[in-house]
Amino acid sequence: MRRASVALFLGLSTAPLLSTARLAFADDSGLPSSFAYNYGETETARSAALGGAARAFGDGATALFSNPSAMVSSRVYHIEALAQLTPEVARQAYGGSIVDSVTGRLAGGIGVVGGFIDPNGIDRSYLDARLGLAFPITENFFVGAAGRYLKATQAGLGPLGDSAASGGLVDPEGGRFAFVNTFTFDASITALLGDSVRAAIVGQNLSYPNNTLLPTTLGGGLGFGTRELTVEVDGLADFNSYDQTTGRVMAGGEYLVSQQVPLRVGYRYDQGADLHALSAGLGYIGEEFSFEAAVRRTLSDPGATTIVIGLAYFLESTGFTRSPQGFE
Repeated sequence: MRRASVALFLGLSTAPLLSTARLAFADDSGLPSSFAYNYGETETARSAALGGAARAFGDGATALFSNPSAMVSSRVYHIEALAQLTPEVARQAYGGSIVDSVTGRLAGGIGVVGGFIDPNGIDRSYLDARLGLAFPITENFFVGAAGRYLKATQAGLGPLGDSAASGGLVDPEGGRFAFVNTFTFDASITALLGDSVRAAIVGQNLSYPNNTLLPTTLGGGLGFGTRELTVEVDGLADFNSYDQTTGRVMAGGEYLVSQQVPLRVGYRYDQGADLHALSAGLGYIGEEFSFEAAVRRTLSDPGATTIVIGLAYFLESTGFTRSPQGFE
């Protein structure tokens, strides 16, 4: 047990340092490790297409993962499946969410995502689960919070080889320890500044896990939106992913053609990785379901491509879900 405790301590204490370095991916991509764990963020097809600028005008699953207070900004009961792929670092993640802002003034959502990173190299896997709640204090001011659980395990070898710090926390009694196994939470507010303008402030991983798979961030967004057009600019400060606080700036726009076909573009500048990225997406939004896809590409060499796909079913379209009396 003493050996196991020492290995666990060394692994957890050095995990933040290892994550900020360039990981030894099997394909030797040379990319920063942020492309492997995506800063611990779960993106929907909409948020990825907008470059991440979806804090103010996100709803449904996008709000659950980006700004829980925005879940009450629209009336939905969505069941959504998603997939995220970054081939250059052999990253793939799959999951789903349920968001209900129809059946009560208190909106709620639950999301579960599991992923794999570089199975032929560092061979990491993780499970990310969260529960979010949101409440409208007034018609123009919303608050929200989300509890989150992350468990991550490494079966392969990192840059320091077969060691307590880089070997995946081998349990002498068999198996491996999770090098991240913790709870944290997000909190946010959203304000409607008029018929078409919204602002949001979001704090993520506020228990300060001090781990780059769960970096503590503080950010916000300001957007303008109508029935057909949405434009938003977001920014955030990341306190853990690098050896000093870094920022990310995001901007995106969406135009809805015939109320059914969203056309999206986005841009992101990542100060920590010193990279620019462009993104685009489209989809189909019907009465009962939607299908959406997004692609993001870094403007760098070597570069990375991230693909996000989402499929949602709108349970409110069945008529089985009804708003409680007096809830509008």
